[in-house]
Amino acid sequence: MENGTPHKHGSFMSERLDADICIIGGGSGGLSVAAGAAQLGARTVLVERGRMGGDCLNFGCVPSKSLIAVAERAHVVRDSLAFGIEPAEPRIDMKAVRHHVRSVIAAIEPHDSVERFEGLGVRVIRAHGRLAGTNEVEAGGMRIRARRLVIATGSSPAIPPIPGLAEVDFLTNETIFDLDELPDHLLVLGAGPVGTELAQAFRRLGAAVTLVDAGPMLAREEPCFRSIVRDSLIRDGVAVRDNVRVERIEAGPAIVLADGAGGEERIGGSHLLVATGRRPNIGELDLELAGIAHDASGIRVDARLRTTNRRVFAIGDVAGPHAFTHMAGYHAGIVIRNALFRLPAKVNHDAVPRVTYTDPELAHVGLTASEAKARGIAHETVETTFADNDRARAERATGGRIRVVVTPRGRVLGATIAGRQAGELLLPWSMAIDRRMKLSAMASTIVAYPTLSEINKRVAGLFYAPKLFGERTRCIVRWLGRLG
Repeated sequence: MENGTPHKHGSFMSERLDADICIIGGGSGGLSVAAGAAQLGARTVLVERGRMGGDCLNFGCVPSKSLIAVAERAHVVRDSLAFGIEPAEPRIDMKAVRHHVRSVIAAIEPHDSVERFEGLGVRVIRAHGRLAGTNEVEAGGMRIRARRLVIATGSSPAIPPIPGLAEVDFLTNETIFDLDELPDHLLVLGAGPVGTELAQAFRRLGAAVTLVDAGPMLAREEPCFRSIVRDSLIRDGVAVRDNVRVERIEAGPAIVLADGAGGEERIGGSHLLVATGRRPNIGELDLELAGIAHDASGIRVDARLRTTNRRVFAIGDVAGPHAFTHMAGYHAGIVIRNALFRLPAKVNHDAVPRVTYTDPELAHVGLTASEAKARGIAHETVETTFADNDRARAERATGGRIRVVVTPRGRVLGATIAGRQAGELLLPWSMAIDRRMKLSAMASTIVAYPTLSEINKRVAGLFYAPKLFGERTRCIVRWLGRLG
């Protein structure tokens, strides 16, 4: 890293720093770029004003899955009679639960720490970064000039403009994991993946939970699959109130709904969680100074993740359209190839997986049948249920389904799974779409028995069954039989 001469800006002198690549944002995407660039020998600067690891480590994926793991164990204690185990009501110690969540974060933190990245050769600046020109960033009294810049500032909870919401105390994913007492009645506003996961988790921990949304729960998913998850939450005791109109929020807190007959319904609770989506963190970057086009949905990028300023890339949540940690990591690889190797690598959104970590899980990759139809792609669907899988029977987890969308010749276009370990079962379908594989590869693979993964092999086999066991094949077998 080379230090230049001091540079005057406004009323103070800022130190000049020259680099090959400068990243604003130390979340999963930014850290991946920084680690890769530094290890490839590039002079690398990382600017992060908040917690290293970003939302995923501190407020998102890691704490939520840690809490879900606790809730699952509480559910097992409460719901094992069918296995011959006397059920009991577990005693939940929320202080210990919070300690578990924090200990998981703490175990991962060293991998994302300043010390690790400085050890890799990254210059880490713990300050707010803003664009100061086409290829310059100001942060912490320094002016960084880099051949390439990367914006990886992530996203924050989107707070809807509902009357009264600003006047009450509410939780988001950034604060709910700090609770050390179980809510008596948790009101969850927003039935997307985050709201749905946390509603079920807190219900299984023993809180009363009401889940509210103006649209259907998990609206992005196909109706028959989201209904599997919806029914599971209702069985757990979550009061699901989707497809309703929220009139306002009142102190208490309380959610006031329109009742459809000109009146109102008031649902009171002890705590309110707002989980109504995300907004990109771009408001304090001075993007205009670098000629970077953006709107409320984020920064405009091309297929190579370049902004309208070709020296600047944007990755992760700020670049959309998929606000997933794994997408940010994927973006990082695209940027490294473009920025350091000058290779015209492009983003492919055809095989982006997503998983909602409820019980049962809901996982999807590729195209749904309706999406294939909208694109004018000839397609067929093949599906089966978990009830036909012996391992699912043994675990009494038969309430699941898998559907695969394929071309008439069997090339995989998409897959949706709702059921036990659906996220784990999704990997081969992601690979099949990415490699343009046919169902025959899955159908001919030897799969261990008894495993849930046999569901994948079974659904692939069902595509070929009509042809394999059809009259034409029967005729061939009979003709061959006459030959002795």
